[in-house]
Amino acid sequence: MQNKSFVSLFAIVFAVVCLYQLSFTWIAQGVEEDAIEYSNGDELKEKAYLDSISSEPVYNIGVKNYTYNECKSRELNLGLDLKGGMNVTLEVSVVDVIKAMSNYNKDANFNAAIIMAIDKQLDSQDDFVTLFAQSFTEINPEGKLASIFYTPELKDKITSTSTNDEVMGVIRLEVEDAIDRSFNILRSRIDRFGVSQPNIQRLEGSGRILVELPGVKDPERVRKLLQGTAQLEFWETYENAEILGAIDQINAYLKSQVVEEEETVLEVEEVQEESASEDNFDSSLSIDDLSADSEAASDSAAMTAEQFSRENPLYAVLFPNLNQSNQPNEGPVCGISSVKDTAAVNAYLKMDEVKDILPRDVRFAWTVKPYDPEGKFVQLVALKVTTRDGKAAMEGDVITDARTDFGQFNGLPEVSMAMNAEGARQWKRLTADNIGKSVAIVLDNYVYSFPTVQAEISGGRSQITGNFTINEANDLSNILKSGKLPAPARIIEEAIVGPSLGQEAIDSGLRSFIIALSIVLLYMMFYYSFAGLVSNIALLANLFFVFGVLSSLGAVLTLPGIAGIVLTIGMSVDANVLIYERIREELLNGKGLKLAVSDGYKNAYSSIIDANVTTLLTGIILYIFGSGPIKGFATTLVIGILTSLFSAIFITRLIFHWRLEKKGTASFDNSITKGAFKNTAIDFIGKRKFFYGVSSLIILIGIGSLVTKKLNYGVDFKGGRTFVVRFDEPVDNEAVRSSLADYFIDDSGLKMFPEVKTFGDNNQVKITTKFLIDSKDLTADVVVAEKLDNGLSSIGNYEIMSSQKVGPTIADDIKVSALWSIIFSLLVIFLYILLRFRKWQFSLGAVAAVFHDVLIVLSIFSLFYGILPFSLEIDQAFIAALLTIIGYSLNDTVVVFDRIREHMGIYKKKEFTSLVNNALNSTLSRTVNTSLTTFFVLLVIFLFGGEVIRGFMFALMVGVIVGTYSSLFVASPIMVDTIKKLETDKK
Repeated sequence: MQNKSFVSLFAIVFAVVCLYQLSFTWIAQGVEEDAIEYSNGDELKEKAYLDSISSEPVYNIGVKNYTYNECKSRELNLGLDLKGGMNVTLEVSVVDVIKAMSNYNKDANFNAAIIMAIDKQLDSQDDFVTLFAQSFTEINPEGKLASIFYTPELKDKITSTSTNDEVMGVIRLEVEDAIDRSFNILRSRIDRFGVSQPNIQRLEGSGRILVELPGVKDPERVRKLLQGTAQLEFWETYENAEILGAIDQINAYLKSQVVEEEETVLEVEEVQEESASEDNFDSSLSIDDLSADSEAASDSAAMTAEQFSRENPLYAVLFPNLNQSNQPNEGPVCGISSVKDTAAVNAYLKMDEVKDILPRDVRFAWTVKPYDPEGKFVQLVALKVTTRDGKAAMEGDVITDARTDFGQFNGLPEVSMAMNAEGARQWKRLTADNIGKSVAIVLDNYVYSFPTVQAEISGGRSQITGNFTINEANDLSNILKSGKLPAPARIIEEAIVGPSLGQEAIDSGLRSFIIALSIVLLYMMFYYSFAGLVSNIALLANLFFVFGVLSSLGAVLTLPGIAGIVLTIGMSVDANVLIYERIREELLNGKGLKLAVSDGYKNAYSSIIDANVTTLLTGIILYIFGSGPIKGFATTLVIGILTSLFSAIFITRLIFHWRLEKKGTASFDNSITKGAFKNTAIDFIGKRKFFYGVSSLIILIGIGSLVTKKLNYGVDFKGGRTFVVRFDEPVDNEAVRSSLADYFIDDSGLKMFPEVKTFGDNNQVKITTKFLIDSKDLTADVVVAEKLDNGLSSIGNYEIMSSQKVGPTIADDIKVSALWSIIFSLLVIFLYILLRFRKWQFSLGAVAAVFHDVLIVLSIFSLFYGILPFSLEIDQAFIAALLTIIGYSLNDTVVVFDRIREHMGIYKKKEFTSLVNNALNSTLSRTVNTSLTTFFVLLVIFLFGGEVIRGFMFALMVGVIVGTYSSLFVASPIMVDTIKKLETDKK
């Protein structure tokens, strides 16, 4: 074996890296198990335990110590469908941005263009700015946008003579800025939401933002958090020295409360002791009592901290802002606290008795920027209420512009800020009253900066200086601009998975995973004997590598992702099957074992590479065009293909090399499987017309069903809301439907009857409705939740296991994306096969087989939806299944084509039909073995993987059967017929 040392070294390094990455998952889970044991089922206590240990070292590797938070950030992420949570896609309201830029201009053409662009967006892939420009031109071809957008706020960017293209350029930049600001504000809010491993990302090329929040239990709170408009405020502040006396009094008051509580506890304990002595309890010393004295010394340090906490309850969690001389520092910061202690400080400050000690006009807010480089501490700022209504001195809607500049004299980053006329007047008064004091810039109740006023500022233009880095100055300027334009983000797609359904998904996924893996391992051992054991070792190594790579990439493991891994199990044996069948052929040809192994690997490489590249291309396209769980499926599929290639080709080769060097023997069959599928002489090409007829009949029936019955589109493609609801008792679907229709009433007063289907057991239903799906009202989701509760409560006790909402615009985008993904995958594969086989007839045969498979799968889904007892919806998961079927079908076809190409090179004078039949028969063993292992793996997931992915698995099962059939009876016969026709035409 060439490069044996390099392959061995790489395998060892790869394994060590994967082990290192996965170790963080084990450590984090160990800490969480300790927290569960400590809390004894109390969620608040469990969270407090994890908060207290978040910054503590829990894992040591060499000289590096990792805290719990660091381990948590590096662990293998589970998707929302596995641990529950909320997945939301938000779209920034570009309409509001454009209206605000025009100062809400009343021009009839302008407002008509806005309405037309909104209508166009429902079935267009263009962004709203482009659609608005098109609509304005259609309505008023000679109209000038400058007349609408030439405002005092935009006069530096737009003039009265600006062309429409120039104005649209400014609008596009302002919209991009608004989206970026919304993204940053949402990220800041989510970071403070208290969710572990949140994910927020901007979806490039659109004004959309994806948010994933694992484990959330209050969806309505999340909706309010995400959809609320940013509140930018300017507050006057108290000086630290002015508030420090009150802080000291609060500490003294809290100390008195602790003493009273201890005295009460002591009295209770004395009563208990008297009761114990009266009841003659056994008071003999235990081993624990005898060891108490020896432990006292080790506890003395801890007792000192506890003593300080009793003596200074507030100062134990809030350090006073004092200098080295024990005097108060200047500025509005009245204390510094650990992030984990801020909740305790907030609780103290909300006590009525504490409020009585403080000035009536004081408010407190934490800084968003950490006080220390490690990010463990934040500052508490004392704000002063100076208005009658208790609001801030100024609000952010007066800001017209803010940008990062550099100081004229020191060259350091600073922030320039401009205000409108009303803001300039307010700012002049505010700065005149606070010279030498700080003004706090507050966004969503968190302090972003508190610059000191140096002098009265008139004209509305100011410079904010400080020890800013460029990034900090950019962040502050973005924060200031967040008050400039109202750009609320609206939820256009939402998926919620309850924690109980998430746990069920983990259990069913793990169960199906173990059963499927066991079947494959046993089958390979049975069929290939010792070689099967070698492939099993490679398969287990492959799984280890897959999880290690997922962890190192920070990828999310979803339920479709588990399906992708299990599918990889079924498909990863294909490379080993190809190699072993080649080795068995070489042995039958009389070669020695070592030479047969060497030639078997060498001759199988071409088929292995071609077959896996086609599936890999499908996975990549699925990743590019997919989203959410589909992207998770594609990620695991692509990683699985790459790692299985390494494991099947190199790890097995290393084991065989070692075995042959040490023992000199290795078996590739047994008495039962020896000679299986050898000397088969099925006339596949001769029977092609019969199978053409069978396929045509099925497809014609399917087309008839597609035209008349059509397909059962899910909300992914048609928009709407779905709810999976579980009742305590079996329910009648029609009763649920009628009950909900009494509450789902549209604007015209008509009842909107939802679709209600049994989903799994007869006490679980899936409800689909379009009630209020087109509503722009931010409270629409709340109204739907209330109406749903009213309708379901009359049926019985229930639990919403999961829910999904897809708006009409994103449903159209998903539909178009799915169509393009299929077209693009077919095109790429056609070109790849053409490149590899140099004959267009091969490409035509492969693509025709794929079309055949897709049509049959669609036909079966159309014919049997509403008949089979599980969901056959056409959704994103179905598209993923369809693309996987394309990849699998091509995998089969390419292996056959590769053998045909090989025979064409060896048997140049052989009649072509006979040559193709021989190639098909010689690969039959591989076709059957791979198809059987893959089918049984899918069958196991179908039976035990849970209701959520049953339709997905059914599509794949049908695809494996149809794909195997088409590679034998469609692809090769079409290729033969086109080549023969070409030869006839030439003659």
